[in-house]
Amino acid sequence: MSRTRKIFNWQFFLGLGLIALSASFYLIHYAIFKDAHHIFIYLIGDIAFVPIEVLLVTLIIHRLLSKQEKRSMLQKMNMVIGVFYSEIGTALLKDFSEFDPLASEMRDELIVSSEWPNREFTKKSRRFRDYDYKIDSKKGDLESLRGFLIEKRDFMLRLLENPNLLEHDSFTELLWAVTHLAEELNFRKNIKQLIDTDAEHLSGDMRRVYGLLISEWLDYMQHLRTNYPYLFSLATRTNPFDLEATPEVK
Repeated sequence: MSRTRKIFNWQFFLGLGLIALSASFYLIHYAIFKDAHHIFIYLIGDIAFVPIEVLLVTLIIHRLLSKQEKRSMLQKMNMVIGVFYSEIGTALLKDFSEFDPLASEMRDELIVSSEWPNREFTKKSRRFRDYDYKIDSKKGDLESLRGFLIEKRDFMLRLLENPNLLEHDSFTELLWAVTHLAEELNFRKNIKQLIDTDAEHLSGDMRRVYGLLISEWLDYMQHLRTNYPYLFSLATRTNPFDLEATPEVK
């Protein structure tokens, strides 16, 4: 017998038992008071209240509980994102800028400020997700990048096991993109002597990661600015795009 069938049988017999118990109490009531009229008055009144009870429980209370549960899950998800940027993301943003010959042109736009309105974060996130990055895999230290990603591969796989990721498709996409890039680099035997077509393929993988990294970073910075000002303060003082950034408060 399947597990689903066992659960169904258990629920079926429980329902029959509850109905039988209710009928027994009504019979006891009738045996004592001999007043069927009284029984049916309250029975019909209780049945009439059932739709209202369904409305209260299903449409109102359930919605409130679901909203609270979703808020709690998003909080946990943002904690995971924070750990990712602390361990990997911020360092990757610095490393990738070495491969981007036009990085200096967009640095000023990514100097996040506490004065930014929410619409500014949203605008920048969309802009840099679809930005035409000029990443060139031959411009930076690809060997160092490979070593870093391979070192952090187990950490990324553990993040992918987190069930809260089901609520955050874009961050899951970022993790898969980073994991894929790590695998691509790991399979190259001589990463310092890449043919042009292979170098361009890796550049494409890096552009994908870079765009997702910046977009998710901006969303995370907005979350910190709104909910955790003290964490936002540190994040702005260690902004990977700010060449003058320092964790020291001045």
